[in-house]
Amino acid sequence: MKTRLHSMSLPAMLIAGTLVSILPIYGASHREAPITALDQKADITDWFTFVSPEHPDRVVMVLNVDPFLEPSNGPNYFPFDPGILYEMKVDNDHDGVEDITFQFRFQTEVRAPGVFTGFVGGLLGIPPITALDGPGSEGINLRQTFTVTRLQGKHSTDLTAGRKLFAVPTNVGPRTMPDYADLRQQGYYDLGGGVRVFAGTVADPFFIDLGAAFDSLNFRMAAGGGVLSPAVDADDAHNYAPNALSGFNCNSIVLEVPITMLTRDGKLHQANDKDAVIGTYGTTSRHAQRIRRVLDGDSSLENEHLKWVQVQRMGNPLINELLIGTGSKDRWSMDDPKNDSQFANFLLNPLLATIFSSIGIPVPPAPRTDLLPLVQYMAPICPGCGSKDSGPVADLLRLNTGIPPTAEGKERRLGFIAGDTAGFPNGRRLKDDVTDIAARAVGGILVDPVKFGTRIGDGVNTSTVQPSSAFPFVAAAYSGRDSVHMGPGQEGCGVNGASICPVN
Repeated sequence: MKTRLHSMSLPAMLIAGTLVSILPIYGASHREAPITALDQKADITDWFTFVSPEHPDRVVMVLNVDPFLEPSNGPNYFPFDPGILYEMKVDNDHDGVEDITFQFRFQTEVRAPGVFTGFVGGLLGIPPITALDGPGSEGINLRQTFTVTRLQGKHSTDLTAGRKLFAVPTNVGPRTMPDYADLRQQGYYDLGGGVRVFAGTVADPFFIDLGAAFDSLNFRMAAGGGVLSPAVDADDAHNYAPNALSGFNCNSIVLEVPITMLTRDGKLHQANDKDAVIGTYGTTSRHAQRIRRVLDGDSSLENEHLKWVQVQRMGNPLINELLIGTGSKDRWSMDDPKNDSQFANFLLNPLLATIFSSIGIPVPPAPRTDLLPLVQYMAPICPGCGSKDSGPVADLLRLNTGIPPTAEGKERRLGFIAGDTAGFPNGRRLKDDVTDIAARAVGGILVDPVKFGTRIGDGVNTSTVQPSSAFPFVAAAYSGRDSVHMGPGQEGCGVNGASICPVN
């Protein structure tokens, strides 16, 4: 009998003629966990939480999944997986356990089974796709709807309330979807009570010289070789090295909700009040599955879906990628934040800091208690938190909802460490350069920005396509017909992206 057993599946157990197997279990962002490549659909590429620049009394949460989607990769492109439970979780009482959860489930319909592609327009008498439903939607062969459910304690609320919410498909190209901007806007849903939601394929907002980073930190010398010049470091608008995510899409779920729906007491709080601070993270889960086989010669299989099993989670970006050891990454992905004390040594004595020290970058000695504000409720993100309020070591993206959003055009890519207190690690905005911020935190900038303030950076300072300051904030998907990637030796760097990106 063949079964899809994966590296993190529990061992099969032969019990009274029954073969029991729990599957599948996978992992993590931009494929950093060993088992991630086995389940790309459940891979969380990024997690964002920030106070809405449009409505400062609301919080925006963005869950991005399914990395490196090539825009031209038809015929069925990139649907969400109906077998995955996508969740956004909020801890509002500082115990590391979610108090409020938003669940998203997707359903798929194939409307024209005889058509060879998921999307067609301008051929076979089918009009171009101009609508998600009704006239103009005939060319959407593979169509997805989704539901939104809010859980708090034992109470469950269907925020969809019977409405049909359509996931926005990828941008196939100008013949099939001649006005993609308008088509996409039809997928912005106001659910009432200050709640808005969007789900669909978008341009991946992450930016990093990924190839250089994973070639043993072999950063481009033309961009500083891993240490930026003052001029490059001060430039938040241009790239000096290739952005590996340029031209690639991902799938995104965006939810905007009132702050009062998230805080412990349902009220707004000032920044110096501990109750202003929430912790958030995103997860993907699949059903465990029991497979039975009768052993008397009958080879038939009987499958039974069991409880949901967490595949991946993300709070702070790059913790799993840069700090957690490879042998622990899969366990980390499947566990809950409240249990993160078992991984504390990776944070208190990070190997990356040792690497920095070995190449001449000064770093503080271990134990690195300066990194605890990233995994506990502490100042400066929670200035109102005392020692009894810090909670357990837990990887949550903490957001002080009392700190207003920075005005558009005034944001700094280095966020909090550059004096822009509305930026990472106080939550995370789409424009925050978390690669450089996280590397500098490991380098010790939180201890002493002068002594340990080396300008560590990859030279990729901004996203190739800028996010919007309006809902749903994520940029539209790249065109399948017309998009290009930016790589070493190609245009895409410098002012207006007109310069050749360095190879060396």
